[in-house]
Amino acid sequence: MVLCLYIAPCPVGAKEHLGAESVHCSPLPPVLGSPWQGLDRDLGHVGPPLLSPCAVPSCMGSLVPKCLGGLQEVAETPPSWLMGAGLAEMLLLRPIMRGPWGLQRTPRLAAVAWRSHPQVCTPSRTYGTWRAGDGSQRWKVMAVGALLGLGAGLAYGDHRRQASEAEPNAVAMPRAPYPVFTRQEVGRHRSLAERVWVTYGSEVFDITDFVELHPGGKSKILLAAGGALEPFWAMYAVHGQEHVLEILRGYKVGELSPEEPSQPAQGDPYSGDPPRHPALKVNSLKPFNAEPPAELLTENYLTPNQLFFKRNHLPVPAVDPARYRLEVEGPGGRVLVFSLPELKRWFPKHEVTVTLQCAGNRRSEMSRVRQVKGLEWGVAAISTARWGGVRLRDVLAHAGYTEEDEEAGERHVCFEGLDKDLSGVAYGASIPYRAAMGRGAEVLLAYEMNGEELPQDHGYPLRVVVPGVVGARNVKWLGRVSVSREESPSHWQQNDYKGFSPAVDWDTVDFATAPAIQELPVQSAITAPAPGATVPPRELTVKGYAWSGGGRGVVRVDVSLDGGRTWHVAELMGEEQRPGRAWAWRLWRLTAPVPPDRTELDIVCKAVDTSYNVQPDTVEPIWNLRGVLSNAWHHVRVTVAED
Repeated sequence: MVLCLYIAPCPVGAKEHLGAESVHCSPLPPVLGSPWQGLDRDLGHVGPPLLSPCAVPSCMGSLVPKCLGGLQEVAETPPSWLMGAGLAEMLLLRPIMRGPWGLQRTPRLAAVAWRSHPQVCTPSRTYGTWRAGDGSQRWKVMAVGALLGLGAGLAYGDHRRQASEAEPNAVAMPRAPYPVFTRQEVGRHRSLAERVWVTYGSEVFDITDFVELHPGGKSKILLAAGGALEPFWAMYAVHGQEHVLEILRGYKVGELSPEEPSQPAQGDPYSGDPPRHPALKVNSLKPFNAEPPAELLTENYLTPNQLFFKRNHLPVPAVDPARYRLEVEGPGGRVLVFSLPELKRWFPKHEVTVTLQCAGNRRSEMSRVRQVKGLEWGVAAISTARWGGVRLRDVLAHAGYTEEDEEAGERHVCFEGLDKDLSGVAYGASIPYRAAMGRGAEVLLAYEMNGEELPQDHGYPLRVVVPGVVGARNVKWLGRVSVSREESPSHWQQNDYKGFSPAVDWDTVDFATAPAIQELPVQSAITAPAPGATVPPRELTVKGYAWSGGGRGVVRVDVSLDGGRTWHVAELMGEEQRPGRAWAWRLWRLTAPVPPDRTELDIVCKAVDTSYNVQPDTVEPIWNLRGVLSNAWHHVRVTVAED
């Protein structure tokens, strides 16, 4: 029997290669440090991280030739230390182009001491003289083999250390050269069945093993299969970070032929982005995402357009207003097409004040508990504007749809933007049909923002504004509207912007099991004073904002100057709003005496909405791997001292 020890799912191909009855898979925890650093280099092996982790215990020496397969390609005879090394190091097998099998160590997998898992050597069938019923003999062999293997590994590691210390100036043995491929050869590897190869610069990588792990989804990474990564990476600057390049290097299988012409220089897809206000705090440049300074956010009830937070997923499209057309699919598939002047002429203008909030607002606070994936937004990924446009309800009624009725069943209104990736896939989202067509629905197809023409960064010439709903559903640069029995198939609807339990991690997450975020929970934050500020010891003014999704108004904001032990009720400011249609935030302010003899203050705020929903007191119970829905009590710590 051969034991496969793994951290990821049981290795693909192990059972087929070695015989299903002879393979047992067992998850093991990683350990740090290894005496086998450079093992694959000493064997002369070159290649990417291998698919099938195969620990070869010394008590199974009779199986080593079968498990190692074509090891003779890199070493005519397996070294004696290798035969007993199974518990000191993970050995990996996988087919490699231009060679049947190779042997390599991977840092993602590690062995454990034999004594911690003695049961793993239990055979499922008999090989040679080692029988399943030979209990005492089996354990003796196992123990001896484990000790020999571990000892040999430690000795080998010590030998390498001594050699490096004794010969600091010795010339390193040259690494075996990588095989050379043409772009045509790389292009044959475009699917999981044929293995997925890509190029970056002059190097070739086999990324098959990484496809399922890609944070952006399997379909996105497969767009580059058989070709160059550069055109796709230009869309997302995060790929240029060193840790991403380090992951890629682990999958290297070869070099591009020097005779291959270099890839044409890629134009910057973000070169047409508009200029932005210098006061914005930039979270990513490409695509551009930024928030205003917190202290400026609540200076005005309506956020100035230039300071309104920016959330882009792709390059800002350049839209010619004279050629712009909106497509609206009616019942039966009939498509209506509107120019912007036609929309303005045929449908009455409607205005509504709406607060938009990114699902990741205050994500940085979750990262302090445990790292999450996403932009490190502070408290200002939220803004408010007076939007002007035509009601979506009026346009859909013109196309032939009626008010929601219960017999129609669940339907969704789907939106597609004109912002697209290099493959032509557009940003998309959807909302429930009732949110668009219910009586009094105020979803807008907006062309104005705070009395001005819609800015380019905010969806010019037309965008969707969905009151009370997460910002991700407010599609900008709107190109198409349709009604469907299913939600939008967009990646951002199906595989992002969903909440999960703190127990779910990237190994266990299943986006299909969670509903897409629509209405957001009650939220509040402190915008002044700033964290770390020095405040006078007499009287203190605290400012902030509060908002809740679904049209639920804010009825109260509680503020504490001592970490939540005692509370004050803040004064609410801003427009009074109709019950059930409180689409905009409430700004708040509290002026209170500073507690005597205090040198530091822990200022806290929490909001309560009309349904008496209140913010949770800590982040830990609401932590999730994407860092969305972060609405715990907001803390700001300041120092008390004379100026």
